[in-house]
Amino acid sequence: MSEQSENPGTTRRRLKRRNSSLLILAIGILVFGGAAGALLYALRPVTLLIAVGPTGSEDVKLVQGFAQAFAHSGSPVRLKPVPTQGAAESIALFTANKVDLAVVRGDLNLPASAESVAVLRKNVVVMWVPPSAKGKGRKAAKITKIAQLAGRKIGVVGRTPANVNLLKLILTQYGVDPMKVEIVQFPANEAVDAIKNLKADAYLAVGPANSKVTIDAITASTKDGGEPTFLPIDASEAIAQNHPAYEAAEIPAGSLGSADRPEDEVKTISFSHHIVARKGLSDATVAAFTRQLFAIRQSLKNDFPLAAKIETPDTDKDATIPVHPGAAAFVDGEEKTFLDRYSDYIWWSLMAFSAMGSAGAWFAGYLKQDERNTNTSQRERLLEMLKTARQSDSTEELDQLQAEADDILRHTLDCFEHGAIEEGTLTAFNIALEQFHNAVADRKALLLSMPQNLQRTATQFRAAGTA
Repeated sequence: MSEQSENPGTTRRRLKRRNSSLLILAIGILVFGGAAGALLYALRPVTLLIAVGPTGSEDVKLVQGFAQAFAHSGSPVRLKPVPTQGAAESIALFTANKVDLAVVRGDLNLPASAESVAVLRKNVVVMWVPPSAKGKGRKAAKITKIAQLAGRKIGVVGRTPANVNLLKLILTQYGVDPMKVEIVQFPANEAVDAIKNLKADAYLAVGPANSKVTIDAITASTKDGGEPTFLPIDASEAIAQNHPAYEAAEIPAGSLGSADRPEDEVKTISFSHHIVARKGLSDATVAAFTRQLFAIRQSLKNDFPLAAKIETPDTDKDATIPVHPGAAAFVDGEEKTFLDRYSDYIWWSLMAFSAMGSAGAWFAGYLKQDERNTNTSQRERLLEMLKTARQSDSTEELDQLQAEADDILRHTLDCFEHGAIEEGTLTAFNIALEQFHNAVADRKALLLSMPQNLQRTATQFRAAGTA
């Protein structure tokens, strides 16, 4: 039967049922889409901004290498380098919350929000005096101790003010007034040419133990022949005690460009370059970043030798730079699993699904309330028709009642099909319908067995009784 040939009531009921189903389906799709979107949001790659400088330095190249490796490996944490002019600018951006991470010197004043994620490298201080030019007896050749640098010219490799401040700290430790020393700075990438023309009495460089910049600077200062004189920082223990950012260290023999440079170990001080993260940065994000960093570093050491020098941060409570809890979790093997991190989200999602399911069931029930009410009234009508059929004196009336009962049956079955009524209700209806059919059949048999004149008399008598 087509919708055009159905009675209007049946058509409306069918359309209403279809619309209800579509609405419930739409709600289900919406809920599923929301849950899927929430999960994708939780699992999306996180991009961290990291300040690093100066431009063209080994630090910048290393961070760029890590950024590319993270992207190619599909890591959950990505890096976006923000080039700066040096550690001071990196700290400024970090303090202003414009970046998430920063590569910083451990001997600089860091904000309270800075927490260590990794030790990028250890830097050592190298101080040396170039050899005297042949036949000229340069004064610098007579310098063997830091205390003899008063009134001299000292060249500092690198433009950062931090190296100058470090030199002044060392000079002060040895009783040399920094104001009585001429300090000249030059960029690290111009060290060779600057040293060739500078003719300083002594030099200071800061970097890794085998820094190419430091070795090239030493080599450039020995162009006139001979070997440089390395100035030991014998007071390294005292400096470290008074300034916790520094540690007592030694420059190994033969580590600065040749087997006899230096001839023996030289006492010095060292400090660390750190990757720091903001205190409020997610523990899970920092843990994932730290895990990626140490997983990839070995694969990058051929292209970026500094990658092999990366170390885990100090997790002691009295560390100079406190460790970020996310990095500490990785180091201590206490990093949270996926379920640990997202169990609350999963639980609340399940609660939300349950609530949405209950709400959907209530709403579906609400939409079917009208049909249930109609069906209830039709059952009551069927019981009235049963009483009428038992008293009817006309087969035509019985036929009309039967046709009405058929419509009621059709509507009841429609209600049952789409869940408006339960099976128990349908069973009760079938009992009433069976009684009605039996009453109609019995009454028709009785009427057909009576003479026509008696049927008319009975009808008239009944009509008069109800008048």
